[in-house]
Amino acid sequence: MTANKILFLVLDGISDRPCPALGGKTPLSAARKPVLDKLAAEGICGIMDTISPGVRPGSDTAHLALLGYDPYRYYTGRGPLECVGTGIDMKAGMIGFRCNYATISPQGQVIDRRAGRIHDTAALSRAIQEGVDLSKFGVEFIFRSGAGHRAALALEGEGLSHCVSSNDPKKEGVSPLTVKAMRPGAKEEKTAAVCNEFVNQSTKILFDHAINADRLKAGQNPANIVLMRGAGEMGDFEPFQKKYGLSGSVISAASLITGIGRAVGLPHIEIPGITGSVNSNVKGKVAAAINELKTKDFVLMNIKGADESGHDGLAEQKRDFIEKIDGELEPLLGLKDTLIIICGDHSTPCTIKDHSADPVPVLIRGDGVRMDDVVRYDEYTCAKGGLNRITGTALMPIALDLINKAHKFGA
Repeated sequence: MTANKILFLVLDGISDRPCPALGGKTPLSAARKPVLDKLAAEGICGIMDTISPGVRPGSDTAHLALLGYDPYRYYTGRGPLECVGTGIDMKAGMIGFRCNYATISPQGQVIDRRAGRIHDTAALSRAIQEGVDLSKFGVEFIFRSGAGHRAALALEGEGLSHCVSSNDPKKEGVSPLTVKAMRPGAKEEKTAAVCNEFVNQSTKILFDHAINADRLKAGQNPANIVLMRGAGEMGDFEPFQKKYGLSGSVISAASLITGIGRAVGLPHIEIPGITGSVNSNVKGKVAAAINELKTKDFVLMNIKGADESGHDGLAEQKRDFIEKIDGELEPLLGLKDTLIIICGDHSTPCTIKDHSADPVPVLIRGDGVRMDDVVRYDEYTCAKGGLNRITGTALMPIALDLINKAHKFGA
């Protein structure tokens, strides 16, 4: 028997380092997770450097690698992918930025880079879209809300460049930065000026917006500035179906992952109640993935909440969310004719509250897989598995071979 479909489950930021709050265990090794452990016991496991040893992956470069798109060839910046994920039609050559709604004090200092993790910013984004005017630069823009506090900005016009800096200071208690050209050139100087004008005009709009007035009255941090970073130029991606001969879909709350999927031609499946946080509708994601596999060859499903807990340094919350995920994954045990791949895209250790280069655990379970002796899914046990240590770009070729769709190299 050979599986003929692929369910690719990425547990975003799931991997970690020993946490003092968990007695030196990682959240994954401390969690009670019978379903993940059973899948590991029924498959083959290993650890994976999503990019290469010692390289800290972003979620963007990691997912490109996991889908088999060499990030050193395809990646110019996260911004264009975030734009695509929010529904912006990014044409080749357009410049994109990933953005955060944030809070600055009346004195102009950043006091909350995520504006209290605000949700439902559509009205704020609409006000910016309608109120900001960049016509003096000969530039058009599209600004859209993403999940939670996130948003995306796309610029289109002559003489633009993605080689500009960010206004995000990456810490609180300081003023936002001025966007600057990253290299000498008229295009870079113009783009920096466009960005600074966008920030200035949008900040005035946000300070006066009724939503922020209400948030202040309620004791909440207002979303009164846009922090922009990750500038990149939209490129051309080989369509996933042409590359692999597989139809597919993407299920994710994160606009970045949705954007990567759309960029390679994988449509996004809308699921009510998915947030990208620990309160996300994981059950709905799993049910939708199983339903998609009735008509599709491949489904990429991203579950993000553990990454958020890692960035916030909340080891117990991360452990508890892993247990929540595990309980919702039980229907996967009955999947037929399907190769199940489960991995992290990167480690997000609670002790550093950021991505690290630590390898992530990976398991592959399905008909035809040569099982190893691993019976637990965690960073320590999977390191002893039969897959050994692989890179992210190796995963899709391995999967294609296991569903008998790999091409022979040589005669």
